[in-house]
Amino acid sequence: MRNKVSHGEYLAFLSVKYEVDPDKLFYGLISAEKEQKSACGNLSIECRGNQKSKSIFLLTNGPKVVAQFSIPKKFLLEKTNPIKNLRKTVMFRRHLAKKKDEARSFCIKDLQIGMKQINLRAKVLEIAEPTLVFTRFGNYASVANALIADKTGRIKMCLWNEQINSIAIGNIVQIENASISTFRGEKQLRVGKTGALRVVENSGS
Repeated sequence: MRNKVSHGEYLAFLSVKYEVDPDKLFYGLISAEKEQKSACGNLSIECRGNQKSKSIFLLTNGPKVVAQFSIPKKFLLEKTNPIKNLRKTVMFRRHLAKKKDEARSFCIKDLQIGMKQINLRAKVLEIAEPTLVFTRFGNYASVANALIADKTGRIKMCLWNEQINSIAIGNIVQIENASISTFRGEKQLRVGKTGALRVVENSGS
């Protein structure tokens, strides 16, 4: 568990992530402390022992270990569930984060040379034959241009090495943390090492 996050906040986060009712999680921890094991939703809870004024718990989701952490015994003696209200806060934060990500998404018509940290969803219309180039790093690399489009326009996207074979004509792709540059006077989208390119839909050509 991260030191800067309280026990209640961390448990609230797990409750949201694994879609477990906060009451079931709280009382599941109490039950596990008494009976050593309990279950709540798709999570299993095991009390692994006690350490001074704390109890150590292991949470699993099937064969996967979710977390192991210690909780002060006084936390489990709270009369009202401390996870419940914090869960609302966690959900609100996730909602804001999602909205923020959506706000950073662009349409092709809005792209300008010099822009960075661009998120974009588009359809692959064309992929040119790759060519072998000698880079400034002293090695050879494959490079190809792809033509992508959304409902607002079209733009060329520069693909390097494994990026070329990661997409196909007709794919709907999600592009993250890209930038806009110019090549031979033409605007071009670039997905560098810090960016991401993935197929979200195989719609065919």
